[in-house]
Amino acid sequence: MNTIYNALIAPMQQTRVDVFESIFTVFLGLGALVGIVVVAYTLYNAYKYRDSDTADDDKDRPSLGELPTGGKGGKKLFLSFGISAVIVISLVIWTYTMLLYVEDPSADDGGQQEALEVDVTGEGFAWFFEYDNGIESTSTLRVPADQRVWVQVTSGDVWHTFGIPDQRVKADAIPGEVDESWFEAEEPGEYNIKCFELCGEAHTSMVGTLNVMPSDEFDSWMDDQLTMEFEMVDSNESPVTDGYEMTLESQETDFERTYTADDFDENGTITINDVDHGGKYNVTITSTDDQFETVEEQFDMTGPVSETYTLEMNATESDATASDTNDGGDA
Repeated sequence: MNTIYNALIAPMQQTRVDVFESIFTVFLGLGALVGIVVVAYTLYNAYKYRDSDTADDDKDRPSLGELPTGGKGGKKLFLSFGISAVIVISLVIWTYTMLLYVEDPSADDGGQQEALEVDVTGEGFAWFFEYDNGIESTSTLRVPADQRVWVQVTSGDVWHTFGIPDQRVKADAIPGEVDESWFEAEEPGEYNIKCFELCGEAHTSMVGTLNVMPSDEFDSWMDDQLTMEFEMVDSNESPVTDGYEMTLESQETDFERTYTADDFDENGTITINDVDHGGKYNVTITSTDDQFETVEEQFDMTGPVSETYTLEMNATESDATASDTNDGGDA
């Protein structure tokens, strides 16, 4: 059964656009062919049996009130009905098979393995996107070209319908439910995202942009989203370059790194770009010489992170510094 299924869809199992264009082309071609045959046959019979001024000496012609004979046993009717039935049934089976592929393209294992997953939420007349690695964006959905993208669509307020007309994508956004769909854009470029459900007074402004990028550009953009920059300053906002270490720990993955003051540059800053997942992170900054107070913070990484932490001197160090200053003043 799988072999037959693969054979039927193999030539066209690339994108949703390919599938629906194929269905449209087949229906258009068959419709045009049937129309031409029917019109041609009608015109032929109209010409053949047209009225003329001369009487036809056809002995087989029935007289008034007599039932006609002949007709060759209805062979033409049987033949036309049989051919029509075969065409219609074949067309229904083929179309249904193609639509099954649209619903679940799992036969294409290669595309499934490299699929990108994005959660889509419609709320407040805007679209919000969250990638499977925790990165988020609003209004603009960026995806790589020639890669399957699965979208899990829901709503945070009322009913919406997420749609990308150029990619033949439409999925209901219903509060408390998730509607799954997919697409695979072949050509880089920008495409419109619209809401196809009358959802309120700002329905017409509930639009977005699908930005299809070359794979290398998308990877570069995603790397930029997974970049963290930290700066250490003292109470006077001057860079701090020694006497501490920073531990960075993800609450959602097993990522945990410790960076010493030597890893920071002369401006007290460090750029970290070896993370592969966003989400919530814990930051703990401890003093290596008991000079500074411990700093414990959290942040939610949904895009590039830039944080500045102020290192306060601990009480003992502050008292010692104040004492030294007072001694110097007395002297």
